[in-house]
Amino acid sequence: MPRATALATISAYYDAFNAGDTAAMEALLTEDFEHHVNEGQIRKGVEKFRAFNAHMTRCYREHLTDIVVMANDAGTRAAAEFTVNGVYLTTDDGLPEARGQSYILPAGTFFTLREGRIQRVTTYYNLADWIAQVS
Repeated sequence: MPRATALATISAYYDAFNAGDTAAMEALLTEDFEHHVNEGQIRKGVEKFRAFNAHMTRCYREHLTDIVVMANDAGTRAAAEFTVNGVYLTTDDGLPEARGQSYILPAGTFFTLREGRIQRVTTYYNLADWIAQVS
C-alpha cells in the first residue's frame, strides 16, 4: 500500500500541474516542504513554493507528457521522468528575451514523501538546452 500511495500522490501532483491547479499541488505538500530547483537556492515552505508557482505561471505555459512515476516499496521516495512542452511567455530575469518561443525539454524530479504527502521536490533539466531552444 505505501508504494501505491506514493504513486497516487505523485500522479495527483502532475495531474494538478497539467490542469494549472497550483492550489491542488500545494495541498499535497507537508508543512516543512522543501523545493530544490535545478538552478538556484532551496525554497523552504509552502508559501515560497506558492510564490514560485505564481512566477512560473506568469513566465511560462507548460504541459508535461510521457510522465513515468516510480516509487520505493516504503512509499517514502519517488521519481518521475517526463517531457516538458512549453511556451516562454514573459522574459525571466537573467534569461533570454521571451517572444512566445516554444520548447520541448526532457526533465526529471525526485521526491521525498511522508505519510502520503510530499516533503521534498528536486527537479533537474538541461538549462543550456532550454536556452538554446529559446535563443
